[in-house]
Amino acid sequence: MSIDRRLFLALGGAGLVSACGKKPKTKAKEAPPILETVLAGDWRTDADKARDAYRHPAESLAFWGLQPASIVVEFWPGAGWYTDIIAPFLDQTGGRLYAAVQPINDMTDEATAQMVQAYKRKLKARRRLYGEVEISEFGPGTGPVAPAGTADLALFLRNIHNWMPGGIAEKAFTDAYAALKPGGVLGIEEHRAFPGGVQDPTARNGYVQEAYVKQMAAEAGFTFDKSSEINANIEDTKDHPFGVWTLPPVRRTSPIGAPEDPAFDRTPFDLLGESDRMTLRFVKPG
Repeated sequence: MSIDRRLFLALGGAGLVSACGKKPKTKAKEAPPILETVLAGDWRTDADKARDAYRHPAESLAFWGLQPASIVVEFWPGAGWYTDIIAPFLDQTGGRLYAAVQPINDMTDEATAQMVQAYKRKLKARRRLYGEVEISEFGPGTGPVAPAGTADLALFLRNIHNWMPGGIAEKAFTDAYAALKPGGVLGIEEHRAFPGGVQDPTARNGYVQEAYVKQMAAEAGFTFDKSSEINANIEDTKDHPFGVWTLPPVRRTSPIGAPEDPAFDRTPFDLLGESDRMTLRFVKPG
């Protein structure tokens, strides 16, 4: 961790608070027509489609600048919610997707290993739909996520808070920077903490300050381009009993490792919907 970021943590982002202030909602760009067709695809489950109202994939991808025939790197795609959208779009338009998954080794927990293996099986089963998705890895000690200087767009989709406890958030930014072309874009969607408080370096509640993200991006060499309120939720109080995971889609009812609590009242959290999220766009100078 850099000296500058230690100071940020100690001061709770003082002096950078203004960078976290909400901006007027950016007018969404029009999504490519093929993307709208992909979003309606019957391979997407009803549950995944229902989340479009919270994640706004067409507007978000247009904001980040997804174009036909792009080279895209998706970091930690998880079960493939966004892959189900991006991969068919790129295959139909002559592009390519690099999926930088978690490395599986002796230290990998069983749930993560199962998720990565299931994701790889999905890619194999849907090869005719997705095309050739290139599998790479991102984690401690991993190499390039894509050939250097080749990618048009790199995406961090609700994962920075997952990388902070392991101390690899900074590596994610430097790896993305190395993969992108000059002028390439880093797109970020992340649970947004209230500005001005002390940033927990492990993001235990799942929320991250926007200024903290901007600082890590700047240290890696990126230039901040613009932000959008596409994925904002002003009703999110960010003080939930089990962190951001109390909200949909995880809907936790007990601490990690404990059995579900059937007596926990989920009603107010389900009504609130998914979290308040920052949507940011950075550019690799060039």
